[in-house]
Amino acid sequence: MKRDYWQRSVAVSSGMNAVILREARRPKDLRCPKRFFASLRFAQNDTLPVILNAAKDLPCSRDRFFASLRMTTLLLVATLSSGDIEAASPQLSYVLPPGVQRGHEHVLTLTGARLVDVEEALLYQSGVTVKKVEPVDPQNVRITVDVAPDCRLGEHLVQLRTRSGISDYRSFFVGALPPVDEKEPNSSFDEPQPLELNHCVAGVLQNEDADYFRIRAVKGQRLSVEVEGIRLGQAFFDPFLAILDKNRFELASVDDTVLAKQDCFLSVVIPEDGEYTILVRETSYRGADNCRYRLHVGNFPRPTVAYPAGGKRGEQVKVQFLGDGAGPIERDVVVPADPQAYHEQLVHDEQGVTPSAVPFRHFSDGNIMETEPNDAFETATAAELPLALNGRIEKPGDVDFFKLTATKGQVWEVECYARRIGSQVDPVVNIYKADKTSILGNDDARGQDSYMRWAVPEDGEYYVRINDHLGQGGDTYVYRVEMTPVAPSLKLGIPRVDRYSQTRQTIVVPRGNRYGTLILGTRADFGGPVELNSQGIIPGVSMTARPMHPSLNLMPVVFEAAADAPIEGELVDLRGKLADTNQPAVEGGFENYADFVLGEPNNAVFVSGIANKVAMAVANEVPFRLEIVQPKVPLVRSGTTNLKVLVHRNEGFDAPIYVQFPFTPPGVGAAGAITIDKGQNEGPYPLNANGDAMIGKWPMMVIGAAEIDGQAWVSSQLAELEIADRYVSFDVKRSACDQGQPAQVQCVITHNTPFEGAAKAELFGLPPGATADPVEFTHGTAEVAFQVKTTGDTPVGSHKSLFCQVSITQNGEPIVGTVGTSELQVNAPPAVVAAPPAEEAKPAEPAAAPPKPLSRLEQLRAKVLPPAEKKP
Repeated sequence: MKRDYWQRSVAVSSGMNAVILREARRPKDLRCPKRFFASLRFAQNDTLPVILNAAKDLPCSRDRFFASLRMTTLLLVATLSSGDIEAASPQLSYVLPPGVQRGHEHVLTLTGARLVDVEEALLYQSGVTVKKVEPVDPQNVRITVDVAPDCRLGEHLVQLRTRSGISDYRSFFVGALPPVDEKEPNSSFDEPQPLELNHCVAGVLQNEDADYFRIRAVKGQRLSVEVEGIRLGQAFFDPFLAILDKNRFELASVDDTVLAKQDCFLSVVIPEDGEYTILVRETSYRGADNCRYRLHVGNFPRPTVAYPAGGKRGEQVKVQFLGDGAGPIERDVVVPADPQAYHEQLVHDEQGVTPSAVPFRHFSDGNIMETEPNDAFETATAAELPLALNGRIEKPGDVDFFKLTATKGQVWEVECYARRIGSQVDPVVNIYKADKTSILGNDDARGQDSYMRWAVPEDGEYYVRINDHLGQGGDTYVYRVEMTPVAPSLKLGIPRVDRYSQTRQTIVVPRGNRYGTLILGTRADFGGPVELNSQGIIPGVSMTARPMHPSLNLMPVVFEAAADAPIEGELVDLRGKLADTNQPAVEGGFENYADFVLGEPNNAVFVSGIANKVAMAVANEVPFRLEIVQPKVPLVRSGTTNLKVLVHRNEGFDAPIYVQFPFTPPGVGAAGAITIDKGQNEGPYPLNANGDAMIGKWPMMVIGAAEIDGQAWVSSQLAELEIADRYVSFDVKRSACDQGQPAQVQCVITHNTPFEGAAKAELFGLPPGATADPVEFTHGTAEVAFQVKTTGDTPVGSHKSLFCQVSITQNGEPIVGTVGTSELQVNAPPAVVAAPPAEEAKPAEPAAAPPKPLSRLEQLRAKVLPPAEKKP
């Protein structure tokens, strides 16, 4: 394996490699270390820390290297302090080895950060039992697992629970073949690594690396090879596979596959006895320390797609598995009745089992199989709804037609599965009336698959037409069109607070404290309130939540742990249901998506994990609690208020608290966050309501974090925020005056809600130099007037910024709101009228001639001599 200079100088954690090393491999980056560090600075936050090794062979001085590194570190520290990274929460970056063999005991090393107080490993799938958890250091945990002989093959999710929180979840894979490590040198055809069939190689592709493996096979034998690379969820790279004969000619090669995306597999029949070489490399010869792969090599079946690609739950279906090198494989498949079962099928024979499953749909209704010829309206295959249409585009230019009957008013979901089940077809689906008039069609609503919702316009016969977008075809061009009545559905989740990370996607409740989160409810084809089911919540924890409002898809939920709650955790099947008993029952569960591998372009998600349970735990105590002082008055439309937030601190704890208001009712705004300063025990949280804010009583909470060896989050109680209409409304009349003159602004009052005592009204938005004193009024007052004073400097013009704000004190608290707007016209003073012309004056006497100028001597005499002494 070859190592470039960046890999010798910087070793980076999982996830960050995909961003940094992808940039560093490029020739322009080798000439420009600054560009490399720019990519480092903008790498994902949740993949820190960066671990430095020796800095060798750099195309810049060591001083420049570490100067740039220091700047990078400062930027990362700034990011940490800004709260974007959950420093108190444990972090899990990757699992090594990334795969294990079922039926054996294995030791896995889980690497991340803040793992020193680990107590438990949580697993989402059955078949793997954790026997021991051993912290190695703050970054590594060693767990011993026992993998059952019948454990499900494929991806398994794991998460760590510490006394301070719950980590991200990551994946490892379970396979059927015994493992073997890749050994160097194996980077050339002439120096391959010997390998026995039916083994799984664990290897790494470094930059410009290629790994060769030599096997022996006999004529007629099936040879299947599959690589798990990007699917391991540790790096963005694109594996390439080839099978070479003894003369180095390709027997077969593959880059990407429909089923495995950037990963790939091959299945061939050996043409003659002898040695064969398997090549695995990155497509573009890129690689890195974390470009790990698992290479399955054996005689196992490796089909690409099932036909039909699904069946009715609880029934047995005859299925052909297509794409295997030895030809189609026929099996009788019993479709699981459990709606929660995985939509997949592993293919077994006497030589082994597929390393990864073939997608297989579990459906509520039966199948109809195409009957050839059916490539025209006249020969369409007859079908009855609801059902799944199954067929193959068997040759280039092939088109399939189905004929069915539908009733006016029916609404059908038309969902075509092709690429999503491993098929090569790029389907286009069209629906026609009996007169062959096209009424609906779709190509790529679901990626490259088709989807549409069909509202039947009239009773009668209709045709469904399926073809490949590019007119291609073949044995593995399988499609499946499921047509079902529209049915309501519900999914729950936690909205992301960070685009690419799993930050605050778990529920961690400090002992004797509260934790708040938003729950996202995605409704489909129904409306109404949604409530959560509190069954299954971990011991010592209670849940407080109001039903989700019918017009919203978010609800605040507060979890509270008793002071003596056991510090433990588990994966909870959080479920919700429609709370309106007058409608048909609707229920749904939790789903959480995590981005494992991002890549070009624009950080697109290439590999993600899906968890169907929420991780919940009780954690160590934290030295502060939050409380909302329940308001005694409502927030009125077009009004403002300052919500009082209290901090209850343990003795000796005085750190600042960062507070957020995560849920706002419709029409209500809140500051993004406030900080309750060091040593302070309360702070105001500004709220405002617009003129159309939804009236009602709404749940509210604040959440807050403090630096306690990192950030620790808690929540207030679930309090109530009442939104009400304005108590009064003002019809503020327009007014005008001359610059420097007074004006009177008349206001006609409409009373909406009775109140006691006197209210104060103030006029704001006056132009510069203009003032108006507040006025008071009581319930029942019909009119008030503001006396506006202007100055000579008040700008001339129409001033449309006037608004009237009223403050009404009830129950000792103010109700403040804007009750009307208006306009003040300031005019220039009138021009001064000119005086009438005077009578015509008599001609003036001629002016006397100016005196003769004095000489210099005469000037001096006039200055120093008395008048009597002056000479004429």
